Amino acid sequence: MTTVIAYKAPPSSGFFFVSRHLGLLLCNIAAMKHQKILQYIFILCMTSLIFGKDPIDSAISKNLRKIIKMRHQIHQYPELGNREFKTSKLVADHLRSLGIEVETDIAYTGVVGILKGNKPGPVIAVRADMDALPVTEETDFPFKSIERTTFLDKEVGVMHACGHDIHTSVQLGVASVLASMKRSIPGTVKFIFQPAEEGAPPGEEGGAELMLKQGVFNNPKPNAIFGLHTHAGLEVGQLGLTIGPAMAAVDHFIITIKGKQSHGAYPHKSVDPIIMATEAVDAFQTIRSRSLSPLEPSVVTVGIIRGGERFNIIPEQVYMEGTVRTYNTEVQDMVEERMNTILEGITHAYGGSFELKYERGTPATINDPVLSRQMIPTMERVVGKEKLIMMDPVMGGEDFAIFANEVPGVYFRLGVVKPGTTSGWIHTPKFRADDSSLEVGIRVMSNMILDYLQSSID
Repeated sequence: MTTVIAYKAPPSSGFFFVSRHLGLLLCNIAAMKHQKILQYIFILCMTSLIFGKDPIDSAISKNLRKIIKMRHQIHQYPELGNREFKTSKLVADHLRSLGIEVETDIAYTGVVGILKGNKPGPVIAVRADMDALPVTEETDFPFKSIERTTFLDKEVGVMHACGHDIHTSVQLGVASVLASMKRSIPGTVKFIFQPAEEGAPPGEEGGAELMLKQGVFNNPKPNAIFGLHTHAGLEVGQLGLTIGPAMAAVDHFIITIKGKQSHGAYPHKSVDPIIMATEAVDAFQTIRSRSLSPLEPSVVTVGIIRGGERFNIIPEQVYMEGTVRTYNTEVQDMVEERMNTILEGITHAYGGSFELKYERGTPATINDPVLSRQMIPTMERVVGKEKLIMMDPVMGGEDFAIFANEVPGVYFRLGVVKPGTTSGWIHTPKFRADDSSLEVGIRVMSNMILDYLQSSID
């Protein structure tokens, strides 16, 4: 008589791991002559099914406490772009302790670890950014940052207000998991720990672009790349994914509008740059509303305006700085052209002049459609189908795009808000990511990497 026991495995259990190979295992068992061996293998199989422990789960359980501790250390002692000295040392030391080949000092403070599996296969890269922001933390974490530094000639606080401490720690956890499974890994995993995602200091290169320039994709070149980012609008256990265009290109502009200085009591003797600047800011918004299709995403934002030294003096010039966000290179070209035309018209009408410095920055992040759809079953298996949220594109930018322009890439969102709590948005003093998101991130990324490597050789 055969008894069938219904078992519903949790999404992250070992059920998938065992069942994936169960058919082959049973065939091998049938060929065995020794009853004791048969019984032993059957017990091992059922134990894995019952207790839901696969190699990834086991490795996470073994390493999670240490990963959380490292996350606290990274968060408590944040560092700005190209200055991630403590963080990069922590990363390199941990990778070396796992027996992973390590290269340091790439793009100033970048670290690369190479884990070669014992079986032939493709190369997959995974990337985490390490830098923090000039933000003074206002959370109640016992490990909150009290670090301060000088940024643009001002003393500021330093905080992981974008979750890069989570990104780095998740990747360290993934390295721990996969290093413990080296014998069964087909192919190679390249761990890229990147500095200066938020931008390099003035006068310096940095970030993904400099890492590529210095050969981070060489020896070996990856076939694909994965990355993740914290999301303050998703709870722990939820993931966000956008197929295709996901994040916008990021351009940066600096404008100087020049006029003629005068006493505030004699405005007729001036050429007022403040008047010209205010009209320019208003006119820039017509680029989006009147020069582009309403279906074409774009943003033109003036974030800084500086002018004047005293209340009763009309200044000689006004300084403006801002950003343009687009998805289409033709739209980029048009926005830059229209800004020039607007500035030329306004300053000419008032008798002034202008200088426009327009810098093309990070390109749009495009998740490879084929690779993204390939990874959806993995994500759904780990967190549950209902917890994978298909998200609309956003106008934020990420230099992960530079890597994803070289090889197919998938960049997804990791929920970090503990249920029943709230978080400030990214880049704000009250942004908070819960430690429990680390386990989810490690499990998801580890499974994605292994499934990709396995599928590439099947």
